[in-house]
Amino acid sequence: MSTASTTTPKLGVQAATKVYQTASGDLLALDRCSLDVRPNEIVSIVGPSGCGKTTLLWSMSGLHRLTAGAILLDGKEITGPRPEIGIVFQEANLLPWRNLDANINFPFEIKGEKPDRAWIAHLLNRVGLDGFGGKFPRELSGGMQQRAAIVRALALKPSVLLMDEPFGALDSFTREEMNRLVEEIWLDTKTTIVFITHSIEEAIFLSDRVVVLTTRPGRVAKVYDVPFPRPRSLEIMATKEVFDLTNKIKMDIVGERVRPIAPERPSAEIVRIRP
Repeated sequence: MSTASTTTPKLGVQAATKVYQTASGDLLALDRCSLDVRPNEIVSIVGPSGCGKTTLLWSMSGLHRLTAGAILLDGKEITGPRPEIGIVFQEANLLPWRNLDANINFPFEIKGEKPDRAWIAHLLNRVGLDGFGGKFPRELSGGMQQRAAIVRALALKPSVLLMDEPFGALDSFTREEMNRLVEEIWLDTKTTIVFITHSIEEAIFLSDRVVVLTTRPGRVAKVYDVPFPRPRSLEIMATKEVFDLTNKIKMDIVGERVRPIAPERPSAEIVRIRP
């Protein structure tokens, strides 16, 4: 269950609208999109490809300016990058000429601040990267690079962590491992997390709530509470309740094009799929 406060939102998205100017005309990516993210919860955002998920996340980070509407952090409008907001991108974006330690220290160098060595050492231990500080990105696997990117983002002790499909390029086993790592870190830190993903199963595993966006222009179609206890074991994720919630969210995204297959149906039965 979520331990989040139900009073003051950590992030408040208020009628967020984003129009991109393109050679072929204006492109409306987000249209009056509104939602709240409570303190200390994980919220995943899912929806069809091109629905504006990444645009919304980048607007939360202050890297994109909205055309209309506002996004608030602790009640104050976000008008640019904020030190309280960390972000992990789809790729680790480690500087190839710097070793792991130097990559993690880079944001502190930019800010002219002294890194908290004890906190960074704790994070490196937590993600299993002890002893890899002298390694360069080319010497690390994809999963290790993303772990390093998570440490780099958390090293600044943000109150909000934004994650833009950070595990989409990883193999399924490593992706599951990374999901468990994020849950474990959240259980330790209770950092507010907004997570973008195409995987409904990943969203359910990680989240207190799942926000479903419509096709472009993105609006909030529905918000689902995820009531399952943490840590979320394989046994919990294999229950009928999780299966049913997965199908509800899937039907919101793809509609009647795909009909859910009930788990109790015999495998030999022919299931007709509506065109």
